[in-house]
Amino acid sequence: MPLLNATLGIANTENYQPVVMETDHGSIDGHFYPAPGATLAALWVGGVGGGFDTPARDLYPRLCRDLAADGVASLRVRFRDSRDLEAAVYDVLCGLSFLGRQGIHHVALIGHSFGGAVVIQAAASNRGAVCTVVALATQGYGTDPVWDLSCPILLIHGEADEILPPSCSIHVHRKAREPKKLVLVPGTGHALEEASEAVCREVRDWLKATLMRER
Repeated sequence: MPLLNATLGIANTENYQPVVMETDHGSIDGHFYPAPGATLAALWVGGVGGGFDTPARDLYPRLCRDLAADGVASLRVRFRDSRDLEAAVYDVLCGLSFLGRQGIHHVALIGHSFGGAVVIQAAASNRGAVCTVVALATQGYGTDPVWDLSCPILLIHGEADEILPPSCSIHVHRKAREPKKLVLVPGTGHALEEASEAVCREVRDWLKATLMRER
């Protein structure tokens, strides 16, 4: 992966260091949450909203801080183009390369909506580093490589999703190999805000069971 250079800024009050990853396709911005001596990390991406968006009422920064306390680093990646699937997968693979340079070679990929398809494709392209995938309210388009994943996958979807129907995650779950888990949340929309605490617990427990066992 042509990650040419990465520049880390000074940690701020939100406990992350801004990072700029220079590639032959332009610069990719990230937020890196370090953990002393970390050999494990989670990489988080949003959806077509772009920026550093997060579902479930700040789920991403909340879990980034929680995991750091358990010795697990995190990297949040902002897509260069949040509507270009191929470019977004490239961004995630560059993020994996960055983590590798930090000595981290066991990573969980977490994506919301459009980002669900992104992390599935990225995991299928980099089996060596990716230990598990979490797809939150994923779209169906671009998820066909799920059948080829060699790692566990968790899918969470709101049953009242007004943007992408829960059938998207049901379809992906049917195609995925074991181990896999599907959680359908009643009365919850696309952003999973109505069940943010339950979603947080599901994701945290899943990462502890699938990523932290790599220690």
